[in-house]
Amino acid sequence: MATRARGTRKTKEGVVVSARMDKTVVVRVERLTRHPVYKKVLRRSNTFKAHDEINECHEGDRVVIAECRPLSKDKSWRVTGVVSRAR
Repeated sequence: MATRARGTRKTKEGVVVSARMDKTVVVRVERLTRHPVYKKVLRRSNTFKAHDEINECHEGDRVVIAECRPLSKDKSWRVTGVVSRAR
């Protein structure tokens, strides 16, 4: 079993689907998985609430989020960078 080095945080890349809250954005992260029986490739997604300290993200932006300590009841991710802006 491979172990991560101490201090390294998980990172994910996704699209901002909501930026209506103050200092918080909702990010949808998509992944591709294979169906266990039919072997078709399926698109699955999860949403994460991420901390955006200076309210720089808007809906449609592609961002990188990193795991952090719990900041609220259901917010344990931070926005670390904006990959591309929405058109």
